[in-house]
Amino acid sequence: MIYFDNAATGGFKPDGVITAATSAMQYCANPGRSGHKLSLACLERVYNCRKLLCEFLGGYNYDRTVFTKNCTEALNIAILGLLKAGDEVVTTVAEHNSVLRPLEYLKGKGVNVKYAPLFAGEICAREILNLVTAKTRAVIVTLASNVNGSSPDISEIRQGISDDVLLICDGAQACGHVRIDMRSSGIDALAVAGHKGMLGIQGSGALLFSERVNPSPVLFGGTGSESFNLDMPDFYPDRLESGTISYPAVVSLGEGVLYLTRNIMKNSEKVLQMTSFLCENLLKTAGVKIYSKPNHYGIVAFNLETMQSEIAAYRLSDEFSICVRGGLHCAPKMHEALNSDGLIRASVSAFNSLGECEKFIEAVKSLTTAE
Repeated sequence: MIYFDNAATGGFKPDGVITAATSAMQYCANPGRSGHKLSLACLERVYNCRKLLCEFLGGYNYDRTVFTKNCTEALNIAILGLLKAGDEVVTTVAEHNSVLRPLEYLKGKGVNVKYAPLFAGEICAREILNLVTAKTRAVIVTLASNVNGSSPDISEIRQGISDDVLLICDGAQACGHVRIDMRSSGIDALAVAGHKGMLGIQGSGALLFSERVNPSPVLFGGTGSESFNLDMPDFYPDRLESGTISYPAVVSLGEGVLYLTRNIMKNSEKVLQMTSFLCENLLKTAGVKIYSKPNHYGIVAFNLETMQSEIAAYRLSDEFSICVRGGLHCAPKMHEALNSDGLIRASVSAFNSLGECEKFIEAVKSLTTAE
């Protein structure tokens, strides 16, 4: 089987990630909820993972590195925990529903939301900045589109907005694929998916934020601290980490960071090489329309002129054992902007090979000639 659905979830994990997750299930206690040796050892491991992640992404403070179960939860904390009635937000049509749906909810609460259009099918800093006004509270933008791999110039956006405007970024498709430094980029809040480019297991994610950002909790419950207080603690990460965290997911993410620290540059170049190969060969294939350019995020979106994307994805799986995604990719405004009712998305990782890319191109050609 050829797994080209890594933008949905990473199909391959380093051995260290698998060992960490399985060991955590065999020997684990509730971190920070008890005073015995095993609980304290787990708590120390969680802290070390928090530190690794913060340093890897150029975060501001270990305490402001909060573990979540996925990127969606992280974005909900950042959006619902910060914005209030009367605030103005600028975002883009390229955003995932994990941004669009919280914002749609807040529109009903009096938040004004503006959507920057694409420029030539790409996310454009200039289009975003054109919508920013003196009333803008935050700019919310993905670091890489989950539909076609388009990425904005974050430095241009940060330089083009005033210091009091918060920059909140969806890093689901970018983190782990390219070097990200929150401090140098001026990113105030970064939502992370642990199970994609970061190489952790499903159930891992994080929100990292600066001292300028103080999200209110959107989930309330036990933290193991200030148990007599009926309000949530007023310090991070406890304020935002209600309930038992997934210890296996956290330690798997920590091991993913260790692997990426050694390999991210090499992996990034390999992914760019593969997306360049796919884009070049799809462009030369009759009956194919492509929506992506070569990118470091592994995403190549296209359509067949004579076949619906869902049918093409099914046939690639059924006839060639190739896993891709068809249809809408939880980003409805992006599909509308691309004038698409669904796309085939092949998404590679550094664990794939050019040989698999060659087999994929041959399979696509078979589908086009069969019609």
